[in-house]
Amino acid sequence: MTVSTVEVSAVAVPPSLLSPQAPQPQDFEALDSCHREVMVTLNRLVQLIDHLAAQGPDATAQGMASEIVSFFNQTARAHHADEERLIFPDLLRSDDTVLVQHVQRLQQDHGWLEEDWLTLAPPLDAVAQGYSWYDLDMLRQATAVFTELYMDHIDLEESLIYPEAKRLMRQRPGAGSGRARAAARH
Repeated sequence: MTVSTVEVSAVAVPPSLLSPQAPQPQDFEALDSCHREVMVTLNRLVQLIDHLAAQGPDATAQGMASEIVSFFNQTARAHHADEERLIFPDLLRSDDTVLVQHVQRLQQDHGWLEEDWLTLAPPLDAVAQGYSWYDLDMLRQATAVFTELYMDHIDLEESLIYPEAKRLMRQRPGAGSGRARAAARH
C-alpha cells in the first residue's frame, strides 16, 4: 500500500466543518429510536418493581431484570456517549448562551443518570440472578427519580437540542459526505 500526501491550500474553514463526527440524518433516527427504547424499558422497570412486590424474584422477574440491566449498562450508555460525541460539541460552540446552558445541563444529566443507575444496577442484577436481598422501597423510590430525570432529559433533547443540531447540520452542505464516500469505497 502506497501512502500519498495531499497538498491543501490555506482556506479558512469554520471549526464546525472540521468536526470529525458530524451527525448524519441516520444518527438522529438511531437516537430517536433509542429514546423510544428508553421509555419502554423505564415502563418495564416499573412493571418489574410491581412484579417483585407481588411475586418476588421469580423466573419472570429474573428475565425482566436481566433485560433492563443489559439495556441500561450497554445501550443507554452508548446512546449518551453518541450524544456527547455527535450532538453536543457543535452546540457547545454556539454563541447562544441559553442553548449552551441547556447542553451543559444535559451533560450534567448524563452524570446524574449514571449515578442513579449505579444505585439501581446492583439490586436489579441480584434479581436477575434470582437473589432477594433487594430493598423494594429503595427500588421504588430510585426508579421514580431515575424515570423522572430520564423523561425530562429526553423531552429537552427532542424539543430543543435535536432540532437545533439538525438545523446546524442542514447549514453545513456536504457535512459527512467525505466519510460516506470513504465508507462506500471500503
